[in-house]
Amino acid sequence: MAVSQWCRGRVIGRGSTATVSLAAASPSGYPFAVKSAELSISAFLQREHSILSSLRHPNIVSCLGSDIAAEAPHGRLYYNLFLEYAPLGSLSDCIAKRGGRLAEAAVRSYAGDMLRGLAHLHANSIAHCDVKSRNVLVWPDGRAKLADLGCARSTAADGGTARSVAGTPMFMAPEVARGEEQGAAADVWAFGCTVIEMATGQPPWPDVEDPVAALHRIGFAADVPKCPSWLSEEAKDFVDKCLRRDARERWTAEQLLQHPFIIAKPSAETCFTESGVDQVWVSPKSTLEQGLWDSVADEEEEEEEEDVKQRIRQLAGDGSPASNWTWDDSWQTVRVREDDDDDELIISQRRKMVMRDESRGPLPLPQTKLHALETVGDASVHCVCLRHIF
Repeated sequence: MAVSQWCRGRVIGRGSTATVSLAAASPSGYPFAVKSAELSISAFLQREHSILSSLRHPNIVSCLGSDIAAEAPHGRLYYNLFLEYAPLGSLSDCIAKRGGRLAEAAVRSYAGDMLRGLAHLHANSIAHCDVKSRNVLVWPDGRAKLADLGCARSTAADGGTARSVAGTPMFMAPEVARGEEQGAAADVWAFGCTVIEMATGQPPWPDVEDPVAALHRIGFAADVPKCPSWLSEEAKDFVDKCLRRDARERWTAEQLLQHPFIIAKPSAETCFTESGVDQVWVSPKSTLEQGLWDSVADEEEEEEEEDVKQRIRQLAGDGSPASNWTWDDSWQTVRVREDDDDDELIISQRRKMVMRDESRGPLPLPQTKLHALETVGDASVHCVCLRHIF
């Protein structure tokens, strides 16, 4: 779907350098998500566009295009990345709605979808580099799709080796925490941590609150995240194949797709089939613990009319705060391409919006002789880059 004229709606996600908003194509009213950042700091969004536009897979979020537009009232240029909209939100949201953990059948279903997406990425020499439940989106048909490829990188040129690595500390593989390499095997480790997150509603290292302590433990101790005892032996073996400390011993995504845990797939329980479940979620015990969940270019979850306002109201009304979608003069065209053969972008004023400030305050992070944690874009821990300084 080519987007040439569209209208921006409410903010549905916010990171350190980008904002995700609901949007609708005009005149069709087709809903999609738009991820926006100032042009001067949009390199990660442009990289994500480059990667997503080369991929077509049912378990990877689809890119619908991009544009550059002026932002009222100051006229600053913003880079906008258009993505398909996931009405049920992220897998993390799904876990919360199901009372803090998923049943084994649901874990199996979502794990299989994630593996199919990862296998496709790895076959194309791409490592996701930030696999976690917040970066997986869920659709009403029960399908899960990998999203937020802002940290993704090609592994073709260097085999995954890197002096700089990116991602979420709590989900980093031992070799990544040591600053040695970051490739497909590291994605598999993070995937195994996400399986534990689905089964417990807790981080893979629930007893660690300090990001630096977590990196040291992950990189140099002999520990691995603990698999919940209530899972079947088949599921425990599956997780064990993901969480081998030696990257060479970890199964690949393709191998894991052939594991009995994934092959013996009963009818899946999905997030949207149950209602009235009390929400139970494990909140961070401190601001330091929250840092373990945030990542480089972590732009939060991606991401609604017979006419436009009718369709958006229907999508926004399920479990969301009431919004005023009345179509009036406050809605303005964001961009129109008058001639598809003309490379010039016709930029017009966006509608003015009053948005709640949902950003978090800055969080200073400690440094050690082993690793330095530094911010990218601003002082917020939402955007953490790990640089190996041996």
